[in-house]
Amino acid sequence: MTHVHNLDAALATITEHWQPHRLASVNDYDVKVVKLLGEFIWHTHPDTDELFLVLSGRLTIQLRDGDVQLGPGDVFVVPRGVEHCPKADEEVSAVLIEPKGTVNTGDAPGDRTSPLRELPAD
Repeated sequence: MTHVHNLDAALATITEHWQPHRLASVNDYDVKVVKLLGEFIWHTHPDTDELFLVLSGRLTIQLRDGDVQLGPGDVFVVPRGVEHCPKADEEVSAVLIEPKGTVNTGDAPGDRTSPLRELPAD
């Protein structure tokens, strides 16, 4: 079976910030869409890299040794084990690519930890 996913339509269904939704799975990876606003939490993913692709807005990936600024069309990979804290002063729409089972808060569980959500069926 084949299914076409539209990024704009998928993002239009997301009403909460920092709540990743699975758009698709590729082998052992999830492709997630998310809306971001405000500052997240400092955390690491000890066992995996994390890819951010900004679709709209401006995202700052705070790192202990300096910030990375991303705009629409920019891609940045946070290497495994690197402590980071995403921050969005305006709403950001983004795609994340991570291994299946990756928890959004990595090694810092708490109030911001969110189970991976599924997009509504078309």
